[in-house]
Amino acid sequence: MNSTRTEERRGRPMITIAERTDLAGKTPGEVEDLLTAYFHDRGQPSYRAPQVARWIFERLATSFDEMTDLPRSEREALSNAFTLAALEEARISRSTDGTAKHLWRLADGELIESVLIPSDTRLTLCISSQAGCAMACTFCATGWMGYRRQLTAAEIVAQYRQARRWAETNDYGPITNIVYMGMGEPLMNQAAVFPSLEILNRGYGVGARRITVSTVGVVPGIERMAEMPEQYRLALSIHAPTHELRERLIPLEKKYPLPRLIEALRRFDEAGGKRITFEYVMIDDVNDDSALADELAVVVGEFNAFVNLIPFNPIPGTDWRPSPPERVKRFAARLEKRGIPVHVRTPRGRDIAAACGQLKAEETVGRLHRIGKA
Repeated sequence: MNSTRTEERRGRPMITIAERTDLAGKTPGEVEDLLTAYFHDRGQPSYRAPQVARWIFERLATSFDEMTDLPRSEREALSNAFTLAALEEARISRSTDGTAKHLWRLADGELIESVLIPSDTRLTLCISSQAGCAMACTFCATGWMGYRRQLTAAEIVAQYRQARRWAETNDYGPITNIVYMGMGEPLMNQAAVFPSLEILNRGYGVGARRITVSTVGVVPGIERMAEMPEQYRLALSIHAPTHELRERLIPLEKKYPLPRLIEALRRFDEAGGKRITFEYVMIDDVNDDSALADELAVVVGEFNAFVNLIPFNPIPGTDWRPSPPERVKRFAARLEKRGIPVHVRTPRGRDIAAACGQLKAEETVGRLHRIGKA
């Protein structure tokens, strides 16, 4: 059906593809309202709206053509009035440890990543919030690629929808947890990330406590999350316990220095029931001295939180290396001695470049700049 002719026959302004509402980026309430008004206007029965909503939220349809219990004419009309974000699978890699990484191509050709990480009790999906990243953290593959653009709420949610379909088809089971730890800084894209949280929580039934937003320290975003009634989790990529060292690793430290960041974390913590995780990448001879563990204990000790020590994942085009295992153990032991719960994360998917930005980096390594130690 030609959408231009249809709209002209009805005496309405012509709808272009760019103007069509993407239903994948709308909350359940918004989808219901949009479809109810749309089908009422078309003279269709009232059950059509929940019928389409079920295809979106329960059956994870990636196109209106999949909605086979609707007449063909209604499917065609829907595709002329709305869109439903679908990502192109540019590449998928599966690790010997079960980790599965998708490289997705967006409609404009940009590439983003999501990662499925299975364990004995859960299946965690790591999703991206931006194409590239503007934070320029020195240890991050995505940061060295530079910033391309914000993702829409629909593109963020589409990663979940399509990863879940893939997981179910490939016997990975249901996705139990979601972490915004992929490409990009989530709290620099609040206009899309915060709606996507509600969509995943209310539309797809992912519990708020099973959704974690990671940040390098965007204070206004942390303060907004503190005000949310839902108990979404927060992970702070701290990576250094002092302003001077953190500034070398994370340029955003200049704008939001540790004292101000800690104040925002206090507000988040005082909201109740919202756990904070401190992420600390261990880089050989950069931030892994045992004395820094004592300083880190002072910084995080006031919070009911724990520390994840993460061995650095090598980046194509750099000569940084992960801290030796014995040094990581000493660092962890110093934290535990100070009463700080700590976990040393086991690297996953290294054989498929599963760390944030690595798969895209392999595709675009010629554009990466070589970096040395800070």
